[in-house]
Amino acid sequence: MLSSPPKSPAGPAPFRQPGSVRRTSSIDADWPEGRNGAMRLIGRARDIATPPDATDIVLLAQGAFEARIDPDRHVLALNASPSPAGLPQLVGERAGGHLRRAIDRVLPEERRGGTPLHLILDDIAGTSLIAPWAWSRWDPDWLAQMQARKADPKYAAAFNRENICTGLRTGSSGLSLMAEGVDAGQLRQPEDETGWHDFPAAPGPGMRRARRIDVARDQLIRIDAHFQDSATMPDGTRAALHEYRILGSADPVSLEILSLEAQPRVLPFVECPDAAANMHRLVGKPLPLLREIVLDELRGIAGCTHLNDALRALADVPALLNYPMPAGAAL
Repeated sequence: MLSSPPKSPAGPAPFRQPGSVRRTSSIDADWPEGRNGAMRLIGRARDIATPPDATDIVLLAQGAFEARIDPDRHVLALNASPSPAGLPQLVGERAGGHLRRAIDRVLPEERRGGTPLHLILDDIAGTSLIAPWAWSRWDPDWLAQMQARKADPKYAAAFNRENICTGLRTGSSGLSLMAEGVDAGQLRQPEDETGWHDFPAAPGPGMRRARRIDVARDQLIRIDAHFQDSATMPDGTRAALHEYRILGSADPVSLEILSLEAQPRVLPFVECPDAAANMHRLVGKPLPLLREIVLDELRGIAGCTHLNDALRALADVPALLNYPMPAGAAL
């Protein structure tokens, strides 16, 4: 076990490779009505190609949504672009497993297509859960308030986190410590401004979940993915709470995973990185089924909630490879 949790953000995205496809996504959470009001979520996702003979991007697809979530994480309002016919049926659902099952039920084509919109809708569950941590950067009484709420029997179930993941297994330091972040650095490569989509303005307390998935193919499918949860700071910087980089390869015919490495970059507790040692459980598994397989193979103390979210998103890699590519592209 490490003597301290990892606190080394990966920094700017790598340069896009010729003949590659990149998906970036983000969900930004804030509270326009104040801390006790509804949470606003703004989701954006974009797929781009970089042809082998050019550095300019080619837009393949994009998706966006805006939602209001009540303090109990029920969806109060939801608008999206594109706007599939079943979207209004998600209003009233509670973020978490209930919402994810509802998305699968009413928007099956989005999931089957591995669309940018499906990814960010699926991510409402994790983002809305972790987002309130942003207030710890702005409210000096936040810790005392959380401790008081934890002692209230009314909220006891909500704070019972023991054994939900590797970092919170029985005896973990995370069961008694509050999570701390570290300077998040920059996601955007300064010499490649178009490599990320635009983020919404974030002037006050706010949380962001951001993803990047780069996919290329030679003899094998090559995957380079990144995941970060970060919050705004009063001084204008951002503090990262969770961050992983994932490197992998897969067979281009069977789509089976051949290698997979999870690099913990920023995590709150010393026990958290232990989940990365279980990546071997996914070798040999088919990429398209990762959303289900990750929950089976890395359940509870075998996995990390946030690493699992990052791994589940790799189920969309085949969709990124299946785009009708621009003239001259090598995928």
